[in-house]
Amino acid sequence: MLAPVPRPPGTLAVRCSRALLAPRARLSVLALLLLTAAALVLLYEPQRLLASGWPPRTSGVGAVLLFGLAYGVCTAAFVPRPVLNLAAGALFGSAAGLTAAVAGTVLGAGIAFTLGRFLGQDALRPLLRGRWLMAADGQLSRHGFRSMLAIRLFPGVPFAAANYCAAVSRMGYAPFLLATALGTVPNTAAYVVAGAQAGSPGSPAFLFSAGFIVLSGLAAAVVAWRKRHTLRAPAPATGPATATTPGPSPDGAPEPEPVGSAR
Repeated sequence: MLAPVPRPPGTLAVRCSRALLAPRARLSVLALLLLTAAALVLLYEPQRLLASGWPPRTSGVGAVLLFGLAYGVCTAAFVPRPVLNLAAGALFGSAAGLTAAVAGTVLGAGIAFTLGRFLGQDALRPLLRGRWLMAADGQLSRHGFRSMLAIRLFPGVPFAAANYCAAVSRMGYAPFLLATALGTVPNTAAYVVAGAQAGSPGSPAFLFSAGFIVLSGLAAAVVAWRKRHTLRAPAPATGPATATTPGPSPDGAPEPEPVGSAR
């Protein structure tokens, strides 16, 4: 009588780990994290803590570093960046406030990009079926730095939405973070200066920063209006290629015949 073949140890653990690492399971974890972050923002309003001078017992470089760290975490948790930028200017002035705000912006973008890349990309990429989604994914995947730089320079696209869309695409970390660091400087600086000069709303610096914010918003609206036709353009046909008669190419050389075609 044959002895029963022993089952390999750890079978149940392997199955559980595979189930937990499945794309849909990771997407569920991402959704739970985002919902929790949004609920915490609504309940505790961390932007009010930052604007009131948190942390209260620190000053100098330490306060700027802690503010940048808290800024990044709050940005990843959907706290509006304009509020944080105004708080940075009001607490630390123009130069130190801009440094903390840009550093926190890059940190928050990196956190959101990492979460979206490792928890949501595998589950969401097969769902890219709409024309607008396909166009946005292709633009971000092929021209990552240029596209993200344009998104950051022209306000209008929500910061969190841009982060997670970039994470679902095939954009790399380096172009994403570099474009974020460079593209957010002008608009962030305008809000930081406005926060630093909030006590004197009639000063030239405050008026210039407020005018820049308004003009950049109008420019973003104009660019979005002009680009709407590009996104609505019909996608190229992806069906099987039809047989065509070989003809001369633009440089005068005959085009190669399809592989397997009869002569």
